[in-house]
Amino acid sequence: MVTPLPDTGVASAEPLAAALRRATARLTEAGVATPRADAEELAAHLLGTGRGEVATAALRGDPAPPGLDELVDERARRVPLQHLTGRAGFRTVELRVGPGVFVPRPETEDVAGAAVAEAARLAAAGERPLVVDLCTGSGAIALAVAAEVPAARVHAVELEPEAHAWAEANLAGSGVQLRLGDAADAFADLDGTVDVVVSNPPYIPPDAVPNDPEVRDHDPQAALYGGGRDGLEVPRAVLRTAARLLRPGGLVVVEHAEVQQPALLAALAGARWTEATGREDLTGRPRYVTARRCQTGAP
Repeated sequence: MVTPLPDTGVASAEPLAAALRRATARLTEAGVATPRADAEELAAHLLGTGRGEVATAALRGDPAPPGLDELVDERARRVPLQHLTGRAGFRTVELRVGPGVFVPRPETEDVAGAAVAEAARLAAAGERPLVVDLCTGSGAIALAVAAEVPAARVHAVELEPEAHAWAEANLAGSGVQLRLGDAADAFADLDGTVDVVVSNPPYIPPDAVPNDPEVRDHDPQAALYGGGRDGLEVPRAVLRTAARLLRPGGLVVVEHAEVQQPALLAALAGARWTEATGREDLTGRPRYVTARRCQTGAP
């Protein structure tokens, strides 16, 4: 005869595998683009581990971590995954993010990569390249350049105090020099000396409200809308600042929306610039422009 175990009044924890299946179904119903990945990321966050270990734990029959249902409910309400975990991966670095700062996107990694490549080229030639990140937001591009090109001297500026506070936390100890200010008139002390100016500025036109609730409802509007009818008021200001900061031959790299590349290439057609080129991201979409400051130093 088998003696039954005493009833402790405490329900046994749900197996992690079952909890992940249920979370995936919930997020799918809510319209989340990557429901299984997001469910695993939330579980990994609670378990203090990575997604790979979550899959192993699920196969092993481990219980679901406490609080998973609550986080899944928040994600189903389209709170950004990065706000729930408090972190966002970007190239080789991890950033702290949350309300008040733009969550860096994978496509911006290509923009950062162009700045990294130019800084690395100069460093390989024995130089200590000077790189400026305008509209730094979370500090993602500046931190990536500093991490991947240790010889680089990196400066960054952010206008919004909340975003600046996130950047300050992310850039602490990195060697990046961060300022609170407007990209339009920043770094007058560096005029004519900078090797690379890079920026992911706000560029959405006023009538192009993002469809994704994560962006529309949670990213700061100041980080989204670029001003003017075409959304390019801030990007054009970034180009003017770059023309002032860059040494002859220095490189500018600016992100934009898919439809804005012709307008920015037109803005780079003047006497200040040469080698203006439209670039695509890894998905083949027009994503950013690059150009070099003319050797003549035209005003």
